[in-house]
Amino acid sequence: MPRKPAAARKPAAKAQPSAARRLSSELPAPPAKRAGGADITLRCLGFCGADDSADPASLRAISEAHEWVEWGVLFRPDKAGQPRYASAAWLRRLAKANGARRMRLAAHLCGARVDEVLRGETAFVRKVTSEVGFQRVQINATAVNGVDVGVFASAAGAKRCAAAVRAAAAALPHVEFIIQRNGLTRRLWERLDDAPPPNLSFLFDESMGTGVATAAWPPPPAGMELFGYAGGLNPGNVRAQIVAMGRAAAGRTLWCDMESGAPPPPPPPVAEPRV
Repeated sequence: MPRKPAAARKPAAKAQPSAARRLSSELPAPPAKRAGGADITLRCLGFCGADDSADPASLRAISEAHEWVEWGVLFRPDKAGQPRYASAAWLRRLAKANGARRMRLAAHLCGARVDEVLRGETAFVRKVTSEVGFQRVQINATAVNGVDVGVFASAAGAKRCAAAVRAAAAALPHVEFIIQRNGLTRRLWERLDDAPPPNLSFLFDESMGTGVATAAWPPPPAGMELFGYAGGLNPGNVRAQIVAMGRAAAGRTLWCDMESGAPPPPPPPVAEPRV
């Protein structure tokens, strides 16, 4: 009698990067990629600037097909509803589209929203994380983003602001906070370098949100687990730049983000005309 074919083995479950395990997000981490001879474990690739021109349902469809995609939404009260800055009405649509809480979402705070966090106020962060489902919050503490950088220009001010960030991270352990790590924010991140909260990440971005490409990606300090890169990324160079990031990171898990070079988000679908 012919033998029955052996049952197919189920593929082994892929291990989650340790950085992701330290966070409470239920989203699976992207698998390791191999490009240009370098092993790269990419947590996610961020596309920042989703606004009212984008259809939240279309963003959700992309997220379902590519779970490693993260949508970044810029928050600055004086620009809400303008290009690259979502309105409150659009955020309600995004919350509805993300009802299952499966989309990767990052709130990129600018202007007064950063000033609030640096004063120790977390009401807005609590609101967008609970009502819309943002898992990560980036603090863009730079002048180009409309922030009063004078509040951490002195040693005493930097100490107060760093303490406020630590307090926010402790109060919201399920949220990952991101601090830009560049020359302008040095006084702030230097006071967070020593024993950072477990849900604090550092973003290497010397462009400070202006989209200027860097000559070389800096290697993260020894022991730093949560970090990412940004600056000058676009569809034409992102593959080569991710390979360069992987070499700088020396095998550690990373993420990257593009804003000015990101392609425009998908518009709402056009309804078929009735005959």
